[in-house]
Amino acid sequence: MIWYPYVQMKKMKNPYKVIDAKGVYIHTPEKKMIDSISSWWSSIHGYSNEEINEAAKKQIDKFSHVMLGGLTHDPAQNLADKLREVLPGDLDYVFYSDSGSVAVEVSLKMAIQYFNNKGMEEKKEIVALKEAYHGDTFKAMAIGDDPDYHKAFPEKEGIHHIAVDIKELEEVFEKRHDKIAAFIVEPLLQGAAGMKMYDVKFLEEARVLCDQYDVIFIFDEVATGFGRTGNMFVSDLVKPDIIVLGKALTGGYVGHAATVASRKIYDGFYSDDPEHALMHGPTFMGNALACAISLKSLEIFIREDYMAKIEKIERILNEELKDLKSEHIKDVRIMGACACIEVYDNKVFEGFSEFAYENGIWNRPFLNFMYTMPPYIIKEEELIRITDTFKKWFAQK
Repeated sequence: MIWYPYVQMKKMKNPYKVIDAKGVYIHTPEKKMIDSISSWWSSIHGYSNEEINEAAKKQIDKFSHVMLGGLTHDPAQNLADKLREVLPGDLDYVFYSDSGSVAVEVSLKMAIQYFNNKGMEEKKEIVALKEAYHGDTFKAMAIGDDPDYHKAFPEKEGIHHIAVDIKELEEVFEKRHDKIAAFIVEPLLQGAAGMKMYDVKFLEEARVLCDQYDVIFIFDEVATGFGRTGNMFVSDLVKPDIIVLGKALTGGYVGHAATVASRKIYDGFYSDDPEHALMHGPTFMGNALACAISLKSLEIFIREDYMAKIEKIERILNEELKDLKSEHIKDVRIMGACACIEVYDNKVFEGFSEFAYENGIWNRPFLNFMYTMPPYIIKEEELIRITDTFKKWFAQK
C-alpha cells in the first residue's frame, strides 16, 4: 500500500483518485476541480501543456537519462545556459539534483566546504530564520524550525534560528562569525510557516552583514522562484551567493532541482587539489528529460509574459479578499500569486476540503492556514471561484 505524506495513516481519509488533469483542472471519477495550490506550488502552467508534452516526447524518443558523471548532453548544458541568462549577476554555476530538499543539502555542503577548502574548518555553523522550512532530508530538517514537521528529529547542533530582525542577525554574526558558514532564508515568503511575508529591506541589510562577516548568503527559492512572490526571482532584488531552485523549475512535471553558485563559491572549489572537489552526485542529476521540460517551461514563461499574469492574479486576490472579515480570521496576506488566510483556531477548517471539493475546488489547508497558490494560467473567473469558496466557508461559520 502507499504510505502517504504528512498524515497519520490510521486516521487518514481516503484520498481522491485522479484520473486526468488538464489546464487548471484535476479530474476525479466524480468531479472536475480547480487546483488552487498548483500541486504543492509547482504546476505553474497547469496540467498537460501541449508544448511541454511535445518537448518531453521528443526528448524521451532520444533518451530520458544518462549519468552526468563523465558524460554530458545538450538538455543539461542548454538549461544551465538558460539559467545563467535569467539569473542575476554571476549566479552562473549550476549543480543539478533531483529534488528541492537535496538541492538545499547541496547548498549547505557548498558553503561549509568552501571555508574548509580555504583552511577555515571551524566555519561550519548555519543561521536560518525562525519557522523556517527547507525540506525533509536531514540537514534540511536541522536548519528548519517547525516542530509540526520534524519534532521527532530535534538535533540542532551548530544551527542558530533568528527572527526577521536585522539586529538579532548582527548579534549572532558578531558573536559567532568565525564559526558561521552560511545564512539561509526563504526570501520574502516563508511557505510552510504559513505564507509568512516580510520586507525586502531585511534581505538588503542581511546582504551587507554577510559580506561584512564573511558569511555565505543562500536563498532557498524552491517555492519563491519563477514568479510566485511577484518577482521572477527574489534574487533579482538582492543577489545571494547561492540560489536553490526546484518545484516550478520543471513546471511541476517531474522532480528536478538546481543549486546555482556565484563565481566566488565556484572558485573556492576550482583547484589542483582533488580534495577540494564537491563530492556529491545524485543519480538523476541533470536528467535529460527533466532538463528538456524545464527549458520549454522557461521558454513559455518568458514568451507568454507570465509576470504580467502574476500581476493580474495579485490584483484579483487583493480585490476579492481585502474585505474578508470573520471572528475566526486573524490575518489575510497576499503577495504575488499567493494569498493566505490565517485563523485563530484550525478547528474552523474541519470539513473544508470536502466543502471545497463539492464546490469544484481542490484545496488543502494546513495548521492555521488556508491559502491559494494557483497556476499562472488561471482565468479570472476561475480564480474568483476559489476566493468565493473561501468566502462561502467563512460566511457559514
